[in-house]
Amino acid sequence: MNRETLLTSIYQSMLDALGESHWWPADTPFEMTVGAILTQNTNWKNVERAIDNLKAAGALNPDTMAALAPDELAELIRPSGYFRVKAQRLQGLIAFLHDQCDGDISLLSNRDLGELRPMILSIKGVGPETADSILLYALNQPSFVVDAYTRRILSRHGLLPEDTHYEEVREFFMDVLPPDPAMFNEYHALLVRVAKEFCLKKAPQCEGCPLREYLD
Repeated sequence: MNRETLLTSIYQSMLDALGESHWWPADTPFEMTVGAILTQNTNWKNVERAIDNLKAAGALNPDTMAALAPDELAELIRPSGYFRVKAQRLQGLIAFLHDQCDGDISLLSNRDLGELRPMILSIKGVGPETADSILLYALNQPSFVVDAYTRRILSRHGLLPEDTHYEEVREFFMDVLPPDPAMFNEYHALLVRVAKEFCLKKAPQCEGCPLREYLD
């Protein structure tokens, strides 16, 4: 079985077993982008609490967020952890948006992925996983997101070593799959769900896992 057929089959097996994921949960592209930064080094429940604080303060848009003092912004996002560092990263994001698209992130979606990805990566504190999350979920660009869950599943199925470089794992998918943002969105979400429900870090639950048939 070649790689394209294998990856397509893995995707279909997860989708058939688990159904659609409807991820990323957010009301606007800007909210998705903020969430991608806040989720660094924390869990989603903490991000939701921070997002709720921003909404309650009417600060979940670039203009109102830009008007906040650094300490005010940091306090609103405190539940997400590393809140002072993340406040600086959000301020860097806002400066980037005002410089590149008058604060309207949706305007970036028309740019070429090859041009846009290096621009997103130039924002201080935005690494490849965060950048690809913004590109895929906020801007509907065909950029595959790689995370620890993806690495764990690929490693346990003998497809790639768990310490494979981020870009190599990303290319493992993007080199053979069609550049379809909807598929990339669902694929990543399904991998996360399988890792959380079955492919646990300790004591994996292989019985009942949609990917059991792909074990060596």
